[in-house]
Amino acid sequence: MTALRDVIPEYLLYIQQKRQLSTNTVEGYGRDLKLFVDFCQGQGLSDPKQVTPHHVRQLVAERHRKGAKTKSIQRLLASIRGLYGFLIAETLVSHNPAQGVRPPKGEKRLPHTLDVDQMGQLLRIDSNDTLALRDKAILELFYSSGLRLSELIQLPMENYLTQEQTVKVLGKGNKERVVPVGQAAQQAIQQWLQVRDECHPKCSNLFISNRGRPLHPSTIQKRLQRWGVKQDIDGHIHPHMMRHSFASHILESSGDLRAVQELLGHEDISTTQIYTHLDFQHLANVYDQAHPRAKGKPQKNED
Repeated sequence: MTALRDVIPEYLLYIQQKRQLSTNTVEGYGRDLKLFVDFCQGQGLSDPKQVTPHHVRQLVAERHRKGAKTKSIQRLLASIRGLYGFLIAETLVSHNPAQGVRPPKGEKRLPHTLDVDQMGQLLRIDSNDTLALRDKAILELFYSSGLRLSELIQLPMENYLTQEQTVKVLGKGNKERVVPVGQAAQQAIQQWLQVRDECHPKCSNLFISNRGRPLHPSTIQKRLQRWGVKQDIDGHIHPHMMRHSFASHILESSGDLRAVQELLGHEDISTTQIYTHLDFQHLANVYDQAHPRAKGKPQKNED
């Protein structure tokens, strides 16, 4: 009989030398598999052939009860699947007990957004500096049209359609969509285009670096953080927050989930439905502040 504890070092050596995984990854696998072995020993399981999917599910449930996050449990399952894949290849076992076992669903975190006043404060950039004009145009377009960072970075000048007041973007899965561009964003883009040549363009992208090259995602992320601090906005400002704020504000005003889905380029409306939770939070706050009996304080009867 091959002992489960004895095959772990062989597997870790295999992924280090043959698969050339990083030291950190190998150490992570080692920690996960120690948890697995300790659990199996507690169940009286010493032979890897004895482990069944039921045992793996028990381990997952135990880790979940102890507060392990979904990502940690996912990694644990990946470690066990990898180990048993190795054992099957070595003909030491014939089945993989972790195959098909899923971790518990993690809680969906609501995306952070700025409210309308905060967004107005962020966009109140008053500078004629070339990069400030570019950054304002970027921020305005993010908020006006809900673009993803990758969509904005890759946007060719020809896809900004001035007459139509729209922008044509290539989204996930190479799916094209056309999104309206608001008046404030149009004005900001026009101001940027008047100084764009000062950057000596070497590419046809709408937004370029001060050396005329395509922008790197980290550049935009850092510039947005900088403007957040400069404009005295609490919290971490990032491109996806602009997209979230766009979607949330449109939904708050219109209640049209399908329209928001189209504007964001979501293939599945279930992805867009996260914003209904944001919308409900907004309505709940309005209710709490406005309804005379929302907080359980009955009005005096004057009759």
